[in-house]
Amino acid sequence: MMDNKEMLGTAPIGRLLWKLALPTVAAQFINMLYNLVDRVYIGHIPGSGALALTGVGVCMPLILIISAFAALVASGGAPRASIFMGKGQDDKAEKTLGNCFVMLILISIVLTAILLVWNEDILMMFGASDNTIAYATNYMDIYAIGTIFVQITLGMNMFITAQGFAKTSMLSVLIGAVSNIILDPIFIFVFGMGVRGAALATIISQALSCIWVLSFLFGRKTMLKIRKENFRLEADIILPSMLLGLATFIMQASESVISIAFNSSLLKYGGDIAVGAMTILYSIMQFAMLPLQGLGQGAQPIVSYNFGAGNKERVKSAYFHLLATSLCFSLLIWLFVMIFPATFASFFTSDPQLIEFTAKATRVYALAIGIFGIQIACQMTFTSIGYAKSSIVVAVMRKFILLLPLIYIMPHILPGNSTNAIYMAEPIADFLSVTFTAILFQYQFRKALSEMGNTGRKADKA
Repeated sequence: MMDNKEMLGTAPIGRLLWKLALPTVAAQFINMLYNLVDRVYIGHIPGSGALALTGVGVCMPLILIISAFAALVASGGAPRASIFMGKGQDDKAEKTLGNCFVMLILISIVLTAILLVWNEDILMMFGASDNTIAYATNYMDIYAIGTIFVQITLGMNMFITAQGFAKTSMLSVLIGAVSNIILDPIFIFVFGMGVRGAALATIISQALSCIWVLSFLFGRKTMLKIRKENFRLEADIILPSMLLGLATFIMQASESVISIAFNSSLLKYGGDIAVGAMTILYSIMQFAMLPLQGLGQGAQPIVSYNFGAGNKERVKSAYFHLLATSLCFSLLIWLFVMIFPATFASFFTSDPQLIEFTAKATRVYALAIGIFGIQIACQMTFTSIGYAKSSIVVAVMRKFILLLPLIYIMPHILPGNSTNAIYMAEPIADFLSVTFTAILFQYQFRKALSEMGNTGRKADKA
């Protein structure tokens, strides 16, 4: 039977991409369900569901930051491990795994301390109001305790995917999601714990996923194993991994900055209902983006391994397969969201006023989702071939140079409907950033392929 290394290097690209991508896409759908199920149950708490949903929505920036730090370490470390494997340097691949594991633990300790000490102050800064702060702090006080489980589960699971064990990676997410779906109604409704119960269910579920991930990476089936001798941090291992992961970190962590901007602006012009709608709109974007990221994660080991092995044609083929699949998927999601906007809103709340408001906002906010498959395919390929600087530039362009200013500018351009103008910032930024990314990628990808043909891989190009 073909082992994973042989499979990554020789199996037909189209079939291989689907073999790796289907479990990762399924994992992202499951992960999306994992993230959304709290909000679905919370939104239906009798009497306080709408305010509780808004309060938990304010917590999303903090949760994104926690996830972003896992990506900072592992979304760069995992592709580098795949590249080392392609070069036949398994010792360096395992050293990368060990260094990233230790770094995730250290970051978890620091994040937990910060969240426990400054929780309420940060949440107020992120857009909580006097009406919603109690719900937000109740949720985050408990969620903060599970930070280490989140970090290790998200971070180490990327190394499972990077080796081609896509089904094992999917099971890591499935264990947590199923646990959360079962525990949420028990803690929220049966025990009457409300948002505290949702947070408790989440960290217990993450702990179960963490146990599964570590048991695999310490076990016999993995090609790369966590070993004690690789725990000593080495600058030439961990720093390039974090530099390559910086683009994904910026993409995810900047969501917190963007959430602050959106929530504060919407609170000013539209009140709590506009912030509550934004919580649902963000969930819709998750519905579109997470499966696209799953496709990219499925392609990553193929691109990285063959890039390290110097196989130009397989790298090109993997990228074009990823681009076509991602674009088709994003167009399909766009069509569904445009036709059934109220359906999405009704998943999260039974408040008719919030459903009506959100349905109208959805068609504005999600206008450019259809072309976003191009952005994801290009950015994931940048990361997969180790082009750290280009990946960072793309991430900064979309969030900080385009979207953030537009959130504050658009209400002055369209003062007649300031709330809709704020939502309009998202599709405008998406269209401009996709155009920029496509042009930059065309130049840099040709450059990367040319260098593969002449001198082999050159790490961390601009």
